[in-house]
Amino acid sequence: MSEIPNSVCQLSVRSETVRIVQLTDTHLKAHDGGKLLGLDTDYSLQAVIDLVKNEYPDPDFILGTGDLADSGAGDAYKRLVGYFDQITTEHYWIPGNHDLRDVMIDVGGAKRLPGEIRVGAWQIVMLDSQLPGEVGGHLGRPELQRLEECLRLSAEAGLHTLICMHHQPVPVGCDWLDEQKVSDADSFFEILARYPHVRAVLWGHVHQELDQKCDDLRLLCTPSTCVQFLPQQVDFAVDTQAPGFRWLELNPDGTILTDVSRAESQIFPVDREASGYL
Repeated sequence: MSEIPNSVCQLSVRSETVRIVQLTDTHLKAHDGGKLLGLDTDYSLQAVIDLVKNEYPDPDFILGTGDLADSGAGDAYKRLVGYFDQITTEHYWIPGNHDLRDVMIDVGGAKRLPGEIRVGAWQIVMLDSQLPGEVGGHLGRPELQRLEECLRLSAEAGLHTLICMHHQPVPVGCDWLDEQKVSDADSFFEILARYPHVRAVLWGHVHQELDQKCDDLRLLCTPSTCVQFLPQQVDFAVDTQAPGFRWLELNPDGTILTDVSRAESQIFPVDREASGYL
């Protein structure tokens, strides 16, 4: 993987607590109304956007954690900007395995893909786990070196850190998905072990919810805004749960409040007999 410059986005503090919405795996198609496994992903994203506006309005910013466009289409990212702007014009992206980083930058600007975000008492490191042409995740030496430098500087500055990526760095209990986890996760966690100010790791990709702790480290993943994958499966299977989002509140003392909310009042028709989606 080529080296990604560590551009830093410095945000002003509106309050001591940083309020974030994570929207992930939107899988927007090249054209409005395109479907993934029978589900109109524009329709489901709008339903989740409406849910955010009703339940968690006015966050400081949105984190879009990958697989934002199902095939990296420019028109999909243009529509994504319009959807996210319904909540706030402050939103930041990382690529997933379905995305094209260059197209994301062409449409949203490099400012949407910062190497890190600094706001209040927090540093948010945005890692690129995409391995072009592959489904699974990989960070690679340049990205791991960037991570260590980010953490060294934030430790000196007395900041708490949240790390974001697309792929899962730990197994989630689905055999078929866990074949796609970050392949150099051992090196990733070796770095984190040296920096106790890292409070949590947040990702997407797996289209399901997880909230676990590993010692003092919080491990979080979030439902897709479209199709959900059934947990604890050997082979691909679609879940019946509704699309959703995660909200996070990063407190100045390093604690994190977070939960997932789903658009359960609507029906989202999905092909539940599908054997895959790639």
